[in-house]
Amino acid sequence: MIESILENSRFLVIETENQVKLTYGLLNDFNEKLLEKIASKDDYIDNLKTTVENKCFSRIHNASPDEKEVNDIRAIHIICVNLERIADYCVNIARQLHYLTDASFIHQYDYKGMFSLIRKGLSKITDVFDRKDLSGALEICRSEFYSDMLYKKNFDQIMQELRQGNHIENLITVIFIFRYLERIGDSLLNIGEALIFAIIGDRIKIRQFEALEKTLSESGFAGTLSDIDFTSIWGSRSGCRISKVGNKNPSGFKSQGIFKEGAIKKIKQEQENIRRWEEIFPGLVPKVFGYYEKAETASLLIEFLPGCTLDQIVLTESDEIVQNVIFIFEQTLTEIWESTREEGPFQTDYMKQLKARLDAIRQVHPHFYRIENRIGTLSVPSSKELIEACEEIETQIAAPFTIFIHGDFNTNNIVYNHEEQKVNYIDLYRSKRADYIQDASVFLISNFRLPVFEPKLRKRLNNVIQHFLEIFSAFAEKHNDKTYNVRMALALARSYYTSSRFELNYVFAKEMFLISHFLMEKIIAHKGKPWETFKLPVEILFY
Repeated sequence: MIESILENSRFLVIETENQVKLTYGLLNDFNEKLLEKIASKDDYIDNLKTTVENKCFSRIHNASPDEKEVNDIRAIHIICVNLERIADYCVNIARQLHYLTDASFIHQYDYKGMFSLIRKGLSKITDVFDRKDLSGALEICRSEFYSDMLYKKNFDQIMQELRQGNHIENLITVIFIFRYLERIGDSLLNIGEALIFAIIGDRIKIRQFEALEKTLSESGFAGTLSDIDFTSIWGSRSGCRISKVGNKNPSGFKSQGIFKEGAIKKIKQEQENIRRWEEIFPGLVPKVFGYYEKAETASLLIEFLPGCTLDQIVLTESDEIVQNVIFIFEQTLTEIWESTREEGPFQTDYMKQLKARLDAIRQVHPHFYRIENRIGTLSVPSSKELIEACEEIETQIAAPFTIFIHGDFNTNNIVYNHEEQKVNYIDLYRSKRADYIQDASVFLISNFRLPVFEPKLRKRLNNVIQHFLEIFSAFAEKHNDKTYNVRMALALARSYYTSSRFELNYVFAKEMFLISHFLMEKIIAHKGKPWETFKLPVEILFY
């Protein structure tokens, strides 16, 4: 069956090449017969693509192929979808010629260079796939870059002539033709990236591939990317590409690492924060192997830390192991807080953080935004009014000291290494000097919001919450933090509300939304009294 898929996909490559060749010939010398031939070929190419698609899905569904074959089939499907798209663009280009008052008008512009790149890229597809030729796949990808350069050159020329006010209809038509050629280049890029996927076994964009190559080089790696075992890590909400990099053979990368690629600001900040953490608490965070910047993106290769995250430990290990891990984590946490504590007032911004995430919350749960209501003579304030009232209150309550916080202190960002009996911190982009309650509140809610409802496991989570609530309260008391409870209420209100966007279980998400409003109402009701007397309703932390 896979042979049949390959055979039909090769025919599709050949027919698409022919379609591009015919379109090129049509532009060189307009001929109605060529135009008809291009149009008639379109249905055949569409049918070929549908045949390949059906066979791909049938093979995966019925034959239980191994991972390598599945990757090949997925790559073939992506390639064929984009080949059919290229053929459609050829038809669109051919149809544009009817709008030219003179078919030879386009000869004033360099369409030949773009066609040359397209035909060269298409001619390599079958050979690159058969030989799993990584350099060939990269060459197909890079043809899009050169195609964009040619498009820009021609576009600028056409725009300059449009400003002169002559041949406007012809110039607009030519712009459309070059735009379709540029989109063919985009499809070639998709094909090249699909070929890379078939070769290395993971989806990666060309810019990310080049960033990985450069970052590995910065780390001192002297081999080729064929030596690298590359696996994506899904589930990141940061907007960064996160992947695991390891050695495929003895000549490969000697360590396991985590590769991150994304906006310069985030990646550079994480690199800097790792450096700061290493100075503060050596061995707590991963080592940096390499860092690379290009244009608006940067990439970072850091040490892969073996072990399990804290949430995995709590939910899967024995009571004895859980207690041991909690003890080690508690000791590490209090040592960090004590050693980095600095006296001096610090203005928190929990409500500002909440306001910045309201749009994202309402995209997931459109109704999680209360409007003002009246029940008889009783006024029920809106979500906006509650947040703004709490924001005004927050400006009156400063934290008495700061620590160096993690900044995203979820339980899945704390890793336990059983062999070394230690915990490590990961995902450190938001680390900074701030109120310790920022980390404390996020940690508590990250336990609460785990969608686990089996009574025994839920009891475990509640025990973890109770234990660390006592730790946090004791730390506050030890350092004479008199507004701990109200700041914790503000931070929890923020975390409950914002966490609802990560939960599609409507009942559970609404529970968090309602708790947030309850906390804000309780804070507002205490206004006018000493904030030192505010009592945190701890029962809201247990599900």
